[in-house]
Amino acid sequence: MAVPEFKANNMYQLLREERVEEFNDLLEQGHEADLTNCDLRGLDLRGLNADGLDMSGCYFRQANLRGIDFSFTRLDGASINAAKVSGVLFPDDLAAEEILLSITHGTRMRYQKSIIVRQKSKPKAEAIANLGKTDETETKE
Repeated sequence: MAVPEFKANNMYQLLREERVEEFNDLLEQGHEADLTNCDLRGLDLRGLNADGLDMSGCYFRQANLRGIDFSFTRLDGASINAAKVSGVLFPDDLAAEEILLSITHGTRMRYQKSIIVRQKSKPKAEAIANLGKTDETETKE
C-alpha cells in the first residue's frame, strides 16, 4: 500500500495551503497537477474543481470535501475516513458501500468491475464471443 506523500510540486502546495481558488485558476490555464497518493488530511477543499484529476491513493482523512463534484475524478485507492462529504458527487462506478466503508473505517475505495451478464440470447452470446475480433471485410496488408 502506498504511503501518503507530501509532494514538492506547486499545485499540491496550493492545496496544502487551502488556496483552492488559485489552484482552480492554474488548472484552468492548463497547469498539470500530480496529486496521486497525496496527503490531503484535514484540509478544507471546498470549491475544488476536481474534474479530470487523478487523485487515486489520496488520503482525505477529516478533510472538508463538501460540495465537490468528483464525478470525473479518479479516486481508486483513496481514503475519506471521517471526511465531511455532504453534497459530494462521487463517480457512478464507485459503489455506495465502498464510500461508506471508507468514511467509517478508512478503507481505500475500490471501483466496481464491469461484469458482462451472460444471457441465453444467441446474438448477445455471439457478440461477446466476437469481442476484439476484426471485421472479416477489412483488407489485410
